[in-house]
Amino acid sequence: MSGDGGCTVILPTYNEEANIGRMVDTLRAMYPDFRVLVMDDNSKDSTQSIVSERASADPMVRLVVRDPADRGLSASIFEGIELTETEFFINMDADFQHPPSALQGMYDQLKSGADLSIGVRKDRTNLSSFTRWVGSWGAHYLAAFTLRMHDRQLSSDIMSGLFGGKADLCRSVIREHRDDFQMRGFKALFDLMKYIPKDVCIEETVFEFGERQGGESKLSSGIIISLLKQCDGWGMFLAHSAEKVLGKRS
Repeated sequence: MSGDGGCTVILPTYNEEANIGRMVDTLRAMYPDFRVLVMDDNSKDSTQSIVSERASADPMVRLVVRDPADRGLSASIFEGIELTETEFFINMDADFQHPPSALQGMYDQLKSGADLSIGVRKDRTNLSSFTRWVGSWGAHYLAAFTLRMHDRQLSSDIMSGLFGGKADLCRSVIREHRDDFQMRGFKALFDLMKYIPKDVCIEETVFEFGERQGGESKLSSGIIISLLKQCDGWGMFLAHSAEKVLGKRS
């Protein structure tokens, strides 16, 4: 067991001024015993000042401004796990697409013995466009195929950004396989599942995937290319091919 028990909510951010204040306030009100760790990837808006104001008045809130040379969503999440001082962590988006209400069930699962608790979107047909829906399911099956090749367990939603785990266990995986991870990628859970011991206990919590409350989505073709790079050699080949095609079009 690490730290003092309890749970840290990791919030990776980049230009989330429209959401981050309300998210931190909501989490602190709903879960007064949880710590909130904001991993900011050098936002250009007022995200940092909003969090700093709250951190100065609340010791349970912490802001980490990351090294600009180490940018990336997965890198932010992995660093957040390494900095976690509680027994458990839960990673979530700051834009309210992941509902704060889902965290209690995930925390209960972790306290009851789960090594990973994964938030599973209840209805992925509600994704904002047909292209995004196809992309989400396509990415899921690519990831599932890769996990099978690694003889690892699957999840109903491998692409989920809402997940939690035992901090010590996940830290050990990160430190051992850091060079194998797509640190500038967007799917940290997928990388963890590729290398976490095959006999871990994985639980799932179903949640309603919400609409972004403010700010702009960061979805792009780069996310799919990054995912392909996580899918071993064959995925890397497809990723490089896609980059060539997109480069010719731009």
